Amino acid sequence: MVCLGCWLPWPLLAATGATFQVSASIVPGCLVVGGVTQYGNLNFGTYSALSTQVVKVALSSGVTVQCTPGVALSMSVDGGLHNSGGRNVQLNGGTARVAYQLFQDAAYSQSLGIAQSVNVPYLSTNANAITLPIYGYMQLPGNRPGGIYSDVVQVQLSF
Repeated sequence: MVCLGCWLPWPLLAATGATFQVSASIVPGCLVVGGVTQYGNLNFGTYSALSTQVVKVALSSGVTVQCTPGVALSMSVDGGLHNSGGRNVQLNGGTARVAYQLFQDAAYSQSLGIAQSVNVPYLSTNANAITLPIYGYMQLPGNRPGGIYSDVVQVQLSF
């Protein structure tokens, strides 16, 4: 006796559900947005050549730093183009100078030394809009020639 149905293939059971792996790797870091070649402006304003007042200003920034929450952000600022015994603005086209100082806080109590690395504080709530804490202080001498005085300083960010 021959079994005719014995040669028919049996239906195979196939898996109808399975899993696959999904992953992503997020690298912590910071991003400078806008003002990539110039981080802002420290403008002490316009005064009489005879003025002896103290002028305090904050960095007006065209730049925003965005960091992954928890990343340690720091900055250092060099002595500028006219660093001679400290930071100075110099009369454009001349040699007269006026000294100025930089601070890392709005209370002007924490000096920002030349090439000193300082932490840039931020909270997780402003991690996408971090501003650089740079504040300028100048005691006008009251005896310099009139004109425009300027300096250029280099800021280095590290994270």
